[in-house]
Amino acid sequence: MTDELLSTTTDPDWLLLEDGPLLAVNKPVGWLTEGPLIGPRSLVNEIKAWLAKKYGKEGNVYLGVPHRLDRATSGVLVFGKNSKVSKRLSEQFSERTVTKKYLAILAQPPEPAEGLLVDWLTKNREAARSDIATPETDGAREARLDYRTLGPVEGGTLVEVTLITGRMHQIRVQFASRGWTVLGDTKYGGSEWARPEEFQLPVERIALHARTLKVKHPIRYDEMLFEAPLPEHWPELPM
Repeated sequence: MTDELLSTTTDPDWLLLEDGPLLAVNKPVGWLTEGPLIGPRSLVNEIKAWLAKKYGKEGNVYLGVPHRLDRATSGVLVFGKNSKVSKRLSEQFSERTVTKKYLAILAQPPEPAEGLLVDWLTKNREAARSDIATPETDGAREARLDYRTLGPVEGGTLVEVTLITGRMHQIRVQFASRGWTVLGDTKYGGSEWARPEEFQLPVERIALHARTLKVKHPIRYDEMLFEAPLPEHWPELPM
């Protein structure tokens, strides 16, 4: 069967696993998760083109997108290759039964060193950002995350984030609202991420990486843990 677990020897660098109708990938920084055919590079377009070539598919290739990452963020994403699998994956995200952990470098050390952050956020679609709001604000949605400090690194302080809800720019705005901006996040008041010349990238990038994702396989229902390697422009971490 062509849809069985495949060897990674000829697969693209961003592929973590292809297991039947389930795909796990490591989104490169600077790529959109999903976008138009003409314009900035899109991971969904890349995956569809790869699947079409690999399996000799003609016409539109189906790919379900149960969750997304910001263009400036890298890390693990899962996709479904048919509608049933995509629906089951989407249900896991909407029911919050997945476990999502991120690594972030904050320009300022958080105080306290670990804790639970709870806010209410609204979307500002014109400015493509989220803003802190009150629970009474029209359209406001609750945002929750846990964090713990891992230690100092080049450029700031490394923290691990467990995302409880999944709001637009949630990690970025919740930290920035407390004065702990993610390194490189100029949209939320931070400074640019200065890196050595050999690591300069021609795209917006911030020190935020979706490190691991735990989901249940949409067919077998066994737990699967995916881990995405860090981009090469990140500093060496004490881990």
